[in-house]
Amino acid sequence: MNFQSVQAFLSGLVKRHGPLFLAGNGDALESVKPLLERIMSPSGEVSAMVTARALLDRYARFPVEEKLRFFSFLEQHYNADLDEVRAAYQRYDESPDSINLGRLSRAAESRRHTLIRSLNQTPGATFDLINMRNDLLGLLPEHPQLQALDYEFRKAFKSWFGRSFLELRAIDWSTPAIILERIIKYEAVHEIQDWDDLKRRIDPDNRHCFAFFHAALDAEPLIFVQVALGREIPTSIGAILQSEETEIDVEDCDTATFYSISNCQPGLRNVSFGNLLIKQVARELQAMNPSIKRFVTLSPMPGLCQWLESERAEGSELIAGLMEQLEQDDENGEGGSRRERALKKLAAMYLLTARTGKYPWDAVARFHLGNGATIHQLQVDADLSPRGMRQSLGVMVNYLYDQRHIEHNHEQYLVEGHIHCDSAVQKQLG
Repeated sequence: MNFQSVQAFLSGLVKRHGPLFLAGNGDALESVKPLLERIMSPSGEVSAMVTARALLDRYARFPVEEKLRFFSFLEQHYNADLDEVRAAYQRYDESPDSINLGRLSRAAESRRHTLIRSLNQTPGATFDLINMRNDLLGLLPEHPQLQALDYEFRKAFKSWFGRSFLELRAIDWSTPAIILERIIKYEAVHEIQDWDDLKRRIDPDNRHCFAFFHAALDAEPLIFVQVALGREIPTSIGAILQSEETEIDVEDCDTATFYSISNCQPGLRNVSFGNLLIKQVARELQAMNPSIKRFVTLSPMPGLCQWLESERAEGSELIAGLMEQLEQDDENGEGGSRRERALKKLAAMYLLTARTGKYPWDAVARFHLGNGATIHQLQVDADLSPRGMRQSLGVMVNYLYDQRHIEHNHEQYLVEGHIHCDSAVQKQLG
């Protein structure tokens, strides 16, 4: 019996036990309270699976306002038992040994965490719970009191999606169509126009795509990266996406460019796979093509224009002056035209000085610098698409993954917020 058959079997059991599982008295939350208590009470394995499937199916039909009520109920009524925590703490205070510490740790675990684990017993539940957390993330900005519930989801997901549970797969033209369709759907950086566009990205010998999968999610990728092999660092995304050069000898290639990394499951936000993916793909590529010596990205700066507008609105004369120069092009001289010099200076200021706390304001920069990369080059007119112009005035950045320095860079960034960059980029601030 395959995954879909098991799930259908459990849904059939739910329907046959309608009085308990499908009760609909007009109050969605009240209809699932008996299911919640049944899941939390000792029961047989099949009964627990059927109950979990019933609750997840009913939740999926809730309107947004009922989902909010459901989350609020869990936040208020599924905390740890205060009396048990006090008793466990008293035992530990009297005898602070490892046994009593373990008892205290178990007593302090919330019932929400137990519920999430129990729900995951039924086939298909992992994907349902990821979608449930995605609903929760959408409610958090206006309902920050639900952050404790989100913490329980993240804690569970980080244990379920550890590296040992992830499978790296190469995506190529022989990959099943259902997965290829999801690659098209989930591409978040440079839209895949059609099947021909996808084939150009994954079929030539110098084009690769790799994705992480998890056994509990069947054909659903978690994250994927697209890679172009070449002889130099690319200066524009068009040179990659629109290239017709399919006869390139990969043995002559010395550079691998990661030009698109897409997270596929919004409900797994803050459960990081990207660092693992880049490092493992780099090892795979070197094993396949020993001539590859250099690993770079061609990355967007999605927040550049937003930051520039906010700085100009706050009265920054420097930003206002540089943005005026964007309309005053001149002949190329040393360092390029006036427009090019202004763009590079604005981009360097954004990457090196715009901060959220001690880390960069730009989310893509936080990702790559947190992985130990170096800001290597700034590329003007690198993405002339409407989206690229709207977000970053067409500027993109190459991050360099130098295997010799990744761990050192990562540690300095994590502890100090230090950004490693090429001297040419640093000079743009002068």
